[in-house]
Amino acid sequence: MKKLIGLGVVLLTLLSGAPADAQSKPKPGAEGSDAIPLKIAILDLDAIRRQSIAVKDIRDQITGYRKGFQADIQKEEDALRSANQELAKKRTILSPEAFAKERRQFEQKVIGVQKLVQKSKLNLDRAQAKAMLALEKKLNAIISDIADKQGVSIVMQRRHTILVARNLDITNEVLTRLNAELKKVPVEKPGSK
Repeated sequence: MKKLIGLGVVLLTLLSGAPADAQSKPKPGAEGSDAIPLKIAILDLDAIRRQSIAVKDIRDQITGYRKGFQADIQKEEDALRSANQELAKKRTILSPEAFAKERRQFEQKVIGVQKLVQKSKLNLDRAQAKAMLALEKKLNAIISDIADKQGVSIVMQRRHTILVARNLDITNEVLTRLNAELKKVPVEKPGSK
C-alpha cells in the first residue's frame, strides 16, 4: 500500500512538472506569472448518485413503472402457458397439418411477448436516461457555480484519484445544494411518446 501511495505521489510530481505550491502561486517575475493559478477540486459523483434525493426519486418512479410492466407481462405469460396447455391437449385431436398451423400461431404469440418485454425494457431505459439527463444538467450547473465561486480550474472525479486532501473535496457542498434545489425529476411514462 505504501508503495502504491508513493508511486501515486511520484506520478503526480512528474506529471505536474513542479511542486504543488508552484502550481498555485506563480513566482513573481517568472515567465507566465500572469497565468491563472491552477486550483483543483475533487468530486465523488458515485456518492452523489447514491445519496441524491432526486436520483432516489427517479429510481422510485422507474421501479413503479417496472412493476406495472411486469404485471402486464405476467398476464401475457400466463395466457401463453394456458395456450400451450390447450395446444398440447389438441395434439392428439388435430391432424398434423392443423396442429403445425396452431403451433406456428402459438410461436408467433411467444415472439410477440418477447418483443413486448424488450420494448418495455427499452422504454424504461429511455425514460430513466431522459430523467437522469435533466438531473445531470442541474448537477453540472451547480458544480460550475461552485467552481467559479471557489476559483477552481479543474474538477476531477474522486475515483480517478489516489490520494486527496480533504479540503479539495467539494462533494458535500454539491450534494447539499443539489438536494436543496432539486428534489424531484418527473419521469415521463415509458412508451408514452
